[in-house]
Amino acid sequence: MDTLSQLKSELENEYQTTRKFVERFPEGKNDYAPHEKSMKMMPLATHLVEVFEWPNTILNTSELDFAKGGYQPTVLSTKEDLLKKLDQDYEAGKKALENVKEDDLNPSWTIKNDGHELASWSKYGAIRHALNQITHHRAQLGVYYRLNDIPLPGSYGPSADSQGF
Repeated sequence: MDTLSQLKSELENEYQTTRKFVERFPEGKNDYAPHEKSMKMMPLATHLVEVFEWPNTILNTSELDFAKGGYQPTVLSTKEDLLKKLDQDYEAGKKALENVKEDDLNPSWTIKNDGHELASWSKYGAIRHALNQITHHRAQLGVYYRLNDIPLPGSYGPSADSQGF
């Protein structure tokens, strides 16, 4: 099985779908959150687009330690910034997948916080997890859009909005 071509194809499909969502990002709603425990809309959208870079990080490291690696979330403020970051991070993830071999998916990759292991997968499993994160966070963003009467584009088929319901 050619796992890399499947991962590249899925990343491309998720990128195309996510781009449609980001193109509808509303002005003036960066700080909207449906609940006090929910992320605000712009940080959620920023996190979503950042996940497209994860294949690059995963394939070029053995772990990510949030407390020791100097990781800082990106702060964006406009739809144009989101689109630029999405394109940039997608290209980085795509390029990483184009420059490895199937065997490069086998080593383990771990997320830690100050040395404490939070999760560990094969690099393939970590990339699959990243792809799942894209779907998960895009769905969250879709709820935010729905609560603000922003029409939803289709994801894996037409949406009620794209069909005129």
